[in-house]
Amino acid sequence: MKIPKHPTLIRRFLQARQKQLQAQCPVLAASLVTIRRTCGNPNCRCARGQKHLGHYLTWKLKSKTHTAYVPVDLVPQAKQWTQEHRRLKQVLHELTQLALALIQTHVTAQRRKRGRS
Repeated sequence: MKIPKHPTLIRRFLQARQKQLQAQCPVLAASLVTIRRTCGNPNCRCARGQKHLGHYLTWKLKSKTHTAYVPVDLVPQAKQWTQEHRRLKQVLHELTQLALALIQTHVTAQRRKRGRS
């Protein structure tokens, strides 16, 4: 995202991003991963190389990684929820950049108002 130089444009961008900040579905701060693994049964197909697919959520809590199994029928929902978290994180990052730009251009804008360059 390119940040404009003029304070009025920065404010417009800020307002637009603030409207995007509302969650459109539940938000899940985790990563959805797919793992291929063996079940341990020597007669199973996975013992010959065709491993079973498993979907898991991973997240950090107090510097420790936690994992939870996701049933196949919940994978699309979990994927949507993790993507929503990523989208909100990006919008929040853009809001921060715009707010900093507004603060940095404040002095120049005040001088412009008083007629000085």
